[in-house]
Amino acid sequence: MVTRIPMHIKAKMGDIAERVIISGDPDRIKQLSLILNDARVVNENRGYITYTGRYAGKNVTIACHGIGAPSIAIVVEELSMLGAKYILRLGTAGGLLKEMKYGEILIANGAFSGIGGTLGGYSKQCFPIPTIPSFELFDALIKASNTSKSKVYIGPVMSSDAFYGEDDNINLSKCGYFAVDMEASTLFAISKIRGFRSAALFMISNNLINNTELIDANILKQHLENAANIAFNAITNI
Repeated sequence: MVTRIPMHIKAKMGDIAERVIISGDPDRIKQLSLILNDARVVNENRGYITYTGRYAGKNVTIACHGIGAPSIAIVVEELSMLGAKYILRLGTAGGLLKEMKYGEILIANGAFSGIGGTLGGYSKQCFPIPTIPSFELFDALIKASNTSKSKVYIGPVMSSDAFYGEDDNINLSKCGYFAVDMEASTLFAISKIRGFRSAALFMISNNLINNTELIDANILKQHLENAANIAFNAITNI
């Protein structure tokens, strides 16, 4: 059997906790690290900044996964190699429901990577059907969201590789999708392949049906505490 060795996350066994929260923005990772007790940097290579510390008496790792399917695939594969058992994505998504507002929360109950064209992704190679989160972690998110300070939605997302693509968002909405992201489908697919638990929650960063502009990262920080409380409480209560 070939030993799988991480090539991008330069951390050692023991540096990565079984419970991991990931996000695409390195600045958001730094903000989240402030929530941890005794946080220490365990990787900075390739910009995949990673911290490990403690929350509610349990070891938790926070890691940057970058943008898009290939990037998150590398990160969660390597986190799994290093001992991660639960990986929760805390990210942003473009809303597909007219009523969705900035900073509201979406918990994904499934994700699809599309069929060809500008829609696609890593997960389509192995899972040409919608992928789903792990029930245990998904259920923990639902329970933790009861304390949310903003509205919480539960629904499927479309994971698209084309950030600037001219996708037919109205049709996606009519098909039942709640939002568009770029990574959830890949996370769920690799979770099934490698055997770790996964789930995803999002802060709504813009509304693709109402054509609202992408919220500025500094403004989005105002909503991060609410989303982070849900994420940390969920992953430490399993």
